[in-house]
Amino acid sequence: MTTATITTIRPKAPLTEIQFCAWVAQALPGDRLEYHRGFLVLDTFPGLSKLGDNERTELALLGKRAFWTEGQGLVHLVQERLGPDLFSYLAIARPKTRGTNEAVTQLAAVAA
Repeated sequence: MTTATITTIRPKAPLTEIQFCAWVAQALPGDRLEYHRGFLVLDTFPGLSKLGDNERTELALLGKRAFWTEGQGLVHLVQERLGPDLFSYLAIARPKTRGTNEAVTQLAAVAA
């Protein structure tokens, strides 16, 4: 019996929507990316977030793009609770199919 090693990419700096699109476009099935660490809904909400306006806007774009890619069948989105009000938001790449080709092309265009 073979045991698979699961590796999750955890960027040191906050991920941008463009970086996320580039990752999804080239990811192999099973690849995992932590696209945010924190409390996504609160981190994008003015007045509750400790982020500046630009960072909050970029995070909101990233969250919307992650949800869009899940809807297109490109990734599974999961959360891992790390502690009170602290989550790891993960995208896990799904196999690409003929039905997802157009979405991958759109992501590659955004990332270019």
